[in-house]
Amino acid sequence: MLSQQMGSLLREAVDVESVTGEKAFFDQVGSATAQVRTSRHSDTPMMETPHARRMVSMATYEYADLIDDPDKVRTLTDPTSSYARAAAMALGRSIDDIIISAATGTASTGKAGTTSTALPSGQKIVHASGGLTKAKLISAKKIFDQNSVDPSIQRYMVVSPEQIEDLLGINEVTSSDFNTVRALVQGEIDTYMGFKFITSNRLGTDSDGNRQVLAFAEDGIKLAIGKDITSRIDERADKSYSTQIYYCMDIGATRMEEEK
Repeated sequence: MLSQQMGSLLREAVDVESVTGEKAFFDQVGSATAQVRTSRHSDTPMMETPHARRMVSMATYEYADLIDDPDKVRTLTDPTSSYARAAAMALGRSIDDIIISAATGTASTGKAGTTSTALPSGQKIVHASGGLTKAKLISAKKIFDQNSVDPSIQRYMVVSPEQIEDLLGINEVTSSDFNTVRALVQGEIDTYMGFKFITSNRLGTDSDGNRQVLAFAEDGIKLAIGKDITSRIDERADKSYSTQIYYCMDIGATRMEEEK
């Protein structure tokens, strides 16, 4: 196996739910306010709990290849074979692409999912200069805290290798921050300033070519799985009886809450 991302890095970082059908809906229940009782035997107050829905459109992803060499065909039933691993890793990377797209894209809201909800500017930290800095990490933490995001929910920061380099470059060698980031690079720790770091080379860029770093709480993104990664190995009579290795999955994702 040549160098490549070995499957999904983000699947375990988001909220995963099994679904059925071409579309799936997930409820959003907002915060309510209690009312003070002003007299004895007063009527029971009726509160309208804020409620909305997010829609996920499912899509099927496929991977297939034809194998002619009889020696290679005999290894296909082994899930550790190079061909099986290559197929599974390809679908795993697609999962990350879907999650990244859902985090930054437009979410479908409402009873029928017909309202488009974009990520507001207040949930974005502008690039300005200097790449990823400690100040930007502090700003990201502040946004979550001001939104009253439950601190018990795991927070993640998805960065590229360049952002780790940025963090190493802004601290003095003797500082505790530098030592923490160095440990992050070496794999001795994976958490800094309340965020669990995930290094990915699949992050996109904005219109100015700046890398889009993602910070999110675990249940802020929903990954819906209609059919998990499934494989089939069959002979193809229409392809001179070559053996086909086939992998597929049916998934979708959405951003559940802008504040997260």
